[in-house]
Amino acid sequence: MGNRSTARRRWTAGGIGAALAAAVGIGLVVAPGGASAAPELPPVSPEELVSSVLTAKPGPFDGTVALDNRLGLPALPGVPQAANGTSTARIWSGDDGKGRVSLPTAQGEKTYVADGTTLWSYDSENRTVTKTPASKGEKPGPPEGATTDPAAAAAQAIGELRTTSTVSVDGTAEIAGRPAYQLVLDPKPTERTLLREVRIAVDAEKRVPLQLSVLANGSPEPAFQVGFTDVTFGPQDASLFAFTPPPGSTVQDQPARPEGAKPGAGAPRSGEKQAAGSPRIVGDGWDTVVVAQTPKGEPGTAKPDEQAGPDGAGAPDLSQLGTPVSGAWGSGRQIGTAVGTAIITDDGRIAAGAVPAQVLTEALAK
Repeated sequence: MGNRSTARRRWTAGGIGAALAAAVGIGLVVAPGGASAAPELPPVSPEELVSSVLTAKPGPFDGTVALDNRLGLPALPGVPQAANGTSTARIWSGDDGKGRVSLPTAQGEKTYVADGTTLWSYDSENRTVTKTPASKGEKPGPPEGATTDPAAAAAQAIGELRTTSTVSVDGTAEIAGRPAYQLVLDPKPTERTLLREVRIAVDAEKRVPLQLSVLANGSPEPAFQVGFTDVTFGPQDASLFAFTPPPGSTVQDQPARPEGAKPGAGAPRSGEKQAAGSPRIVGDGWDTVVVAQTPKGEPGTAKPDEQAGPDGAGAPDLSQLGTPVSGAWGSGRQIGTAVGTAIITDDGRIAAGAVPAQVLTEALAK
């Protein structure tokens, strides 16, 4: 259950896109580099491959990640990455909890650094630095909930889905210039989901996921993917994990998170004690549903083309999205894409998951 708990802590109540991503268990997604001819590798059983992924210790590495998102969603509060489009990120992973993530933006760049004791977040557009004491082993990452590490995203998916999946090994591939096994998770017949399979390319040597693809029912192309376009394993320059606030920037101190906690609010299961305003998990595996409040507890009122601020200000007008629906749970609007469904209720709740609408209405009624 530890992996499942960790995955839920990655959820952030920033809008529908984050809820869909968390319900699938894989975060927002990233397109891999082109695959080459299938390499010849020794046979491996699904159980051995899964076990090796969950216990892998690849050591330091760096790589480039390219994002190609086909969720079919508009830019939503706190998660502009949910909107269709492409972008890139660069990641560096060191020893002792050290790491660095660089995310280019239209206005500049966002940089996240963990130096072993402190998490730094810098936005070059507004020249704001956020400084947070780090928990043991905590790596840097965007607080918006966008997954920038394909290995972490795939391991999270395996932890969330393997007990409700049929797991197999389906040949090999070459990803980012490295030979890999193709691990496939198919939902068991009892699972109610819009997804057909999750396919993970696992590095043959390091046993680290290099690529994750999610395929929806009725479509031959991945709904979204996460993978490296290039990756190199080996020692990293120590200067990458040092950060000094640039001259003229504003530094904001944040309190330390509890030991082992990750950015984002915890999401208790249905029936567990829930903090005010925090999301709630209903179900598990492929038909997991996230139920939460819209920013500020009510549908957005801004124009759809406005960017959302961290508190939901500037969010698209959620009350104008989708089609009207109603039931014993109340009334609201339903949004559907190839990989998921969301219902935004008139009383300010959001239910979302990679599931048919009926699963959402059952969750809202609980």
